[in-house]
Amino acid sequence: MNRQPHTWKYPSKWSVLNREEALELVKSNVKRRNVFLHMIAVEALMKAVAEHLGDDKALWGITGLLHDIDYERTADAFEKHGLLAQEILDEKMLPQVVLRAIKAHNHENTGVMPETRMEKALISADAVSGLIIACALVMPSKKARDVELKTVEKKFKDKDFARGADRQRILMCEEIGIPREEFFLIALRAIQSVGQDLGI
Repeated sequence: MNRQPHTWKYPSKWSVLNREEALELVKSNVKRRNVFLHMIAVEALMKAVAEHLGDDKALWGITGLLHDIDYERTADAFEKHGLLAQEILDEKMLPQVVLRAIKAHNHENTGVMPETRMEKALISADAVSGLIIACALVMPSKKARDVELKTVEKKFKDKDFARGADRQRILMCEEIGIPREEFFLIALRAIQSVGQDLGI
């Protein structure tokens, strides 16, 4: 298989998945459509945050795309979520920064505490994706394009709305220098950019 050119910065010994290969790997490990679409959403969010911060969009995007690759296999043993992902991805020789970020996004169970901007961004993106998609689904059109920033801000404050979107995890965006309102705008635009793929 011919590998596509990439712009990631890592030692030449790495044999890195391109986006198409990563997507096929996701499809072979994730069967539930809602989980798959969540991973697509988080990929878009991570790329948008990386662009905002002047970081590596490809690297952050692939991290978002792969972050829940073991989700279905760890549903009944969530303490392994992220750890099993490493087993699945290890042989692909992904940069350790990707594997560590995936483990850190479930730090409550893996013990791998988020330290880098990418790790904290993944936690925020993971959580805010649920909030924004829920906002889209309560629109009359059920389309992300019709969601306004003020709606996201209002729904964020409503703790009964999209309870699975952990507000404290969303607020980790502030630890990487992005104010909450600005993060909401970045995230909303990212979700809107892949709305057709997500069916919203």
